[in-house]
Amino acid sequence: MTPPSAADDPRAPLTPQEVTAAVDARHWRVVLGTVRAVLDTGDFARGAEVVARIAAVAESLGHHPDVLLRYGRVVVTTSSHDVNALTSRDVALAAAVTAIADELGAVGRPELVTAQEIAVDALDIAAVRPFWRAVLAYDEVDGELVDPTGLGPAYWFQQMDEPRPQRNRIHVDVTVGADQASARIEAALAAGGHLVSDAYAPAWWVLADPEGNEACVSTWQGREQA
Repeated sequence: MTPPSAADDPRAPLTPQEVTAAVDARHWRVVLGTVRAVLDTGDFARGAEVVARIAAVAESLGHHPDVLLRYGRVVVTTSSHDVNALTSRDVALAAAVTAIADELGAVGRPELVTAQEIAVDALDIAAVRPFWRAVLAYDEVDGELVDPTGLGPAYWFQQMDEPRPQRNRIHVDVTVGADQASARIEAALAAGGHLVSDAYAPAWWVLADPEGNEACVSTWQGREQA
């Protein structure tokens, strides 16, 4: 693949169309401001080898992707965070990862490439957002909530003009370590939430934000009884 002409300026943003045309379609898709590949590696050892090779080439290029290693699968995501866009650096890194995948026999699964966001419709966003930041333990970035581990979907808040008749407009299950549940619940309550039910604790507690959108804080404990 021939990188776009913007390669002369490595910080110049590229459009999704330019990036799509420049990367290998067997592997890469543009999703939510990133370009991502899902690679089937067959087993964990091959996946670890793919990750090690990606790490080495990323160091040589001075541009580092997010890499998720699971049994038989590697997910690679890249964007240029310093300019909040896709650039020729991402195209170059994608080409290098494609070469590694081909050499090691990792198979692209573009049909599995996805990215999620969760929207919360709210009348008073300023009142609702702190609850979700606390219950999820997320960071707030430009009004959106993002997972500091990079694993969970982002949450954004859509302004409503008038109330809706439904009981609530979203429900999310948040599973935490059993020793973290109390602190997570306390933080959510302090951020404006309220307890709906603890009938199934410690398997889960049902909480709600100031407008009734619900979140269950869940653990592995108490599942047999629940």
